[in-house]
Amino acid sequence: MRLIDAEGEQVGIVALDDAKARAQQAGLDLVEVAPGARPPVCRLMDYGKFKYEEARKARDARKKQHTVQIKEVKYRPGIEDHDYEFKTRHVRRFLEDGDRVKVTMMFRGRQMAHPELGVEVLERVAEAVADLGKIEGQPTREGRTMIMMLAPLKSH
Repeated sequence: MRLIDAEGEQVGIVALDDAKARAQQAGLDLVEVAPGARPPVCRLMDYGKFKYEEARKARDARKKQHTVQIKEVKYRPGIEDHDYEFKTRHVRRFLEDGDRVKVTMMFRGRQMAHPELGVEVLERVAEAVADLGKIEGQPTREGRTMIMMLAPLKSH
């Protein structure tokens, strides 16, 4: 087998018994790293320490990754300017954080007769956040609600 020592230097091709003896002498483990190679490649290392380092790297990677959530902001067709601006600021903040946003237009009573008013508000929202997000699908109507999904342009 081809043997690599603890510092990463190639020792060369040695017999299995010789490799085991070197590992025993150094107080390390003999680990097969490339069993498919001809001859197989083994390395002298502290296997417990190696497993610990791998687990630590995986934990750090999980800590750094951002899970994308879906945030929902609800509007109404006759929304006043201040309420519209306040809710649209929330949409902008969610998109900046890298989250997807579900913009819901809720209709009541006679508002159902004029869905175009709701579509106008949704289009205004899409234009207001065009620099941060894009529409994933055109607004869809489900009963008394109309839904539009916005996705962030770049993921953090």
